[in-house]
Amino acid sequence: MIKRVAIMQPYFLPYIGYFQLIDSVDEFIIYDNIQYTKKGWINRNRILVNGKDQLVTLPLKKDSDYLDVVQRELSESWEKDRNKMINTIKSAYSKAPYYSEAIEPVLKCLNHEETNLFRFIYNSIIIINDFLDIKTPIMLSSTIDIDHNLKSQDKVLALCEHQNTDVYINTIGGMELYDKTTFKQNNIELKFIKANPTTYKQFNNEFVPWLSILDIIMFNSKQTVSDFLKNFTLLIVTGK
Repeated sequence: MIKRVAIMQPYFLPYIGYFQLIDSVDEFIIYDNIQYTKKGWINRNRILVNGKDQLVTLPLKKDSDYLDVVQRELSESWEKDRNKMINTIKSAYSKAPYYSEAIEPVLKCLNHEETNLFRFIYNSIIIINDFLDIKTPIMLSSTIDIDHNLKSQDKVLALCEHQNTDVYINTIGGMELYDKTTFKQNNIELKFIKANPTTYKQFNNEFVPWLSILDIIMFNSKQTVSDFLKNFTLLIVTGK
């Protein structure tokens, strides 16, 4: 049986492409022992407010920029900031057609009593997976017995080899990060998932694409979102 694996950083309420990736593999490995990146999407995302995209951000305690995600903590101001974020989301989406159904998992994510950044985000991914009926098992990278001093592609290959991976799938944004020939030499087929444009009615506003999964579940039924999860193109890279 062919085993498909994906490996990704943790992201806060990420866009649908992240969940398409999880849903498309047999095993999803999430990095907990990877360096936090300040300008990425680990602790922030975009939602729709008054017809325009707006950032929502998990505030962090000031600490070294060289710490791993699992070593970062939410700010002491989070309790106050959480209430502000919840009020912003409620105000922005209270009239969305699936608000009453979608607000429950969103509040469950935000009210989780965990101040560790990784564990907070990991919990939210589990909650959204459950809501979307995604059954893919998720493993923490640090629990897999490899040399965790390895970096980038070498670490990915080590994780894949340990998990007896036949096919490694990554998002389209990672296409330039991997050497096709190296994967082929390791008997791993390399594929990239590209989310197809997904449009839906956002009140009567001009459509704003690629927002947080939060936006999609507010405006669409679970069946429609399930269909969206299959709306991607899988690009196959076999090497030269």
